Amino acid sequence: MSNTIERIKCLIIGSGPAGYTAAIYAARADLKPVMYTGMQMGGQLTTTTEVDNFPGYPKGTDGTAMMEDLKNQAERFGTDVRFGLITNVDFSKEVGGIHKVTVDESKIIEANSVIICTGATAKYLGIESEQRLIGGGVSACATCDGFFYRGQDVVVVGAGDTAAEEATYLANICKKVTLLVRKDYMRASKAMQHRVAKTKNLEVKFNTEIEEVLGENVVEGVRVFNNITGVKEVIDITGVFIAIGHKPNTDIFKGVLDMDETGYLITKGKSTKTNLPGVFAAGDVQDKEYRQAVTAAGTGCMAALDAERYLGALD
Repeated sequence: MSNTIERIKCLIIGSGPAGYTAAIYAARADLKPVMYTGMQMGGQLTTTTEVDNFPGYPKGTDGTAMMEDLKNQAERFGTDVRFGLITNVDFSKEVGGIHKVTVDESKIIEANSVIICTGATAKYLGIESEQRLIGGGVSACATCDGFFYRGQDVVVVGAGDTAAEEATYLANICKKVTLLVRKDYMRASKAMQHRVAKTKNLEVKFNTEIEEVLGENVVEGVRVFNNITGVKEVIDITGVFIAIGHKPNTDIFKGVLDMDETGYLITKGKSTKTNLPGVFAAGDVQDKEYRQAVTAAGTGCMAALDAERYLGALD
């Protein structure tokens, strides 16, 4: 552990659209923000090959390239972007208190304000072929990537409201959608199940799991099996949408910040304020409803403004 303690005005934990937008606004407000990016610099969007729905990119862009643009913009205004992982936090409960964090289990940072943008991680099946084809036809966001599969056949994996919602959304733009449900029933609400049942180009296969995603560089199909009978079949599709949930990256904040039952940080009203003064949360770490790059960026802006006002009131 280093004996040197660094004191800063504004610490941003995590990158991605929320973190970089917070950094842009905080830097322009002369808060001299320091950002620790986490292990995945740029966040989830760096796993997306094409981004077509973020304002300002009329021809679309690459997810990694877009995050590099945001990073460069944040740095242009003076953000100190550092690669590193926050491994422990000791947040003050007092207004005007100093928040302490540990970086990579070695360096201590003291901050007057903290903006948390650690995001959420999509849950995947974990099979090798699926992981290899993420960005090549395997996605965890239908509203992000569904457009690219217009008029094509796709599968959705999941049984809850999210899976039902993504399947019916895709059915509006795809030729056929096959919903793969691991058990013999869906966990989705009755209303969502009725919507699925009434969608003509949506087929539900119960007791069905993916054995392998087929294709070298892009998805060409899936080999599935019935987990009761053992019977296998190949479904020819071009897109696989995994809708089995997300896990917010909030483990280090447990017992410190208020969370809901699934681990998402709770913010007050329409603000980004957490239960502790001077600690703010933006992006997917506090948003389980929308989970879009543009909404994450919007809350990043809000968090920086909230931090600026908090620090201004102390002065």
